[in-house]
Amino acid sequence: MTNDTIYALSSGAGAAGVAVVRVSGPRAGEVLRLLSGRKLPQPRRAVLRMLRDPEDEALIDKAMVLWMPCPASFTGEDVVEFHVHGGRATVRRLLSSLDALEELRPAEAGEFTRRAFENGRMDLVEVEGLADLVRAETEAQRRQALAGASGSASRKIGKWREDLIHVLSSLEAAIDFVEEEDVAIGAMQGVQKRLQALVRDMEEVLQCAERAEKLREGIRVVIAGPPNAGKSSLLNHLAGREAAIVSQEAGTTRDVIEVRLDLDGMPVVLSDTAGLRGEPSGMVERMGQDRALERMREADLVLWLEAPDAHGEPPVLDSCPLRILNKVDLLDSKTVRSIYDLHISVLQGTGMGELEERLSSLIRDRYEIAGQVVLTRERQARAVRDAWSRLSEVLEQLDVLPLELCAEQVRMAVQDLERLVGRVDVEALLDRIFRDFCIGK
Repeated sequence: MTNDTIYALSSGAGAAGVAVVRVSGPRAGEVLRLLSGRKLPQPRRAVLRMLRDPEDEALIDKAMVLWMPCPASFTGEDVVEFHVHGGRATVRRLLSSLDALEELRPAEAGEFTRRAFENGRMDLVEVEGLADLVRAETEAQRRQALAGASGSASRKIGKWREDLIHVLSSLEAAIDFVEEEDVAIGAMQGVQKRLQALVRDMEEVLQCAERAEKLREGIRVVIAGPPNAGKSSLLNHLAGREAAIVSQEAGTTRDVIEVRLDLDGMPVVLSDTAGLRGEPSGMVERMGQDRALERMREADLVLWLEAPDAHGEPPVLDSCPLRILNKVDLLDSKTVRSIYDLHISVLQGTGMGELEERLSSLIRDRYEIAGQVVLTRERQARAVRDAWSRLSEVLEQLDVLPLELCAEQVRMAVQDLERLVGRVDVEALLDRIFRDFCIGK
């Protein structure tokens, strides 16, 4: 681990009321003394200090400073935070003064969090939760990421590991005393029940994993239908802006147009697609239709939109699309067909509130996860799935397999969980995980 002392602006870039510059490493306390000209304040107590450039004693700012000695800091190292006025010139001058000090360097993306991981302040699941929390755009994403960052999943995984070590010790005892039948039988008591409970618990968590990952990435909702049904108008209405070109001319949309929405706290990636009709007018329209069909097959939810002057039959999909009739203002209410789930007029605003409510309800019913331990990434789900598979095999053949093979499978399941939280064999993952962090975190 490097002994460098690092620094970075940890608050948002640009002018603000307050900017936070963080320093972490063995020279952090000395940096505070050099810039303030005074002894270190009491740990974790905010104090006002006049910050001056050590080279020429020029005043930088009157700032609030925090001193957090190791190990009780975010990184597990000595940490100082300078809370200065957020003007660009002030921040630039403070960073310039820090850059001039020996053995200090700017932090790389995610380096503060990486040091927290390397110093045992966080495990890898908590690190990934923190990354998701930084990027969270909706309330549902925030709640899910906070659960990961706060360690709820890590505590569950830690409990699994403890139970497995207990099982492993029982198996090892049975192997060691195999010739003393009563001792071996006593050692094996409770092993089957403990394995059954672990397998059930892992199954419950894995059942939520796919939903959790979709919630992290955004639920994919595709608007599809025949040309001139009002798909682009519907996308613009839901997005609250002119994201797609709207024209009376059929076939205006040739490519997929995507916007990200916060729909009642749920993250949605909404796509407008090319109109689908029997025979495309050219190669470009055919390519647009092919892409539309591909997005429909990949979608989590399809809104099939028709209109009195634009009819079509939705293609066969794994999940039944929500069928919507647009432009109902052109029809007498008695002529509205009952095959539709909703009747709207984007132009008049008719039924739009009901559509948004229905869409939000469908997404919440399918993807909201409240109060449950969740795995938000494929890496996490794969590790638990591997452990679950090993334990299921042991449970099915506990009376048939040699105890040595059972013990080895349990030992490998423990390693699966240790890789999950970053205890072993994760070096290849670290660069990929931390590169997604921002500078200053």
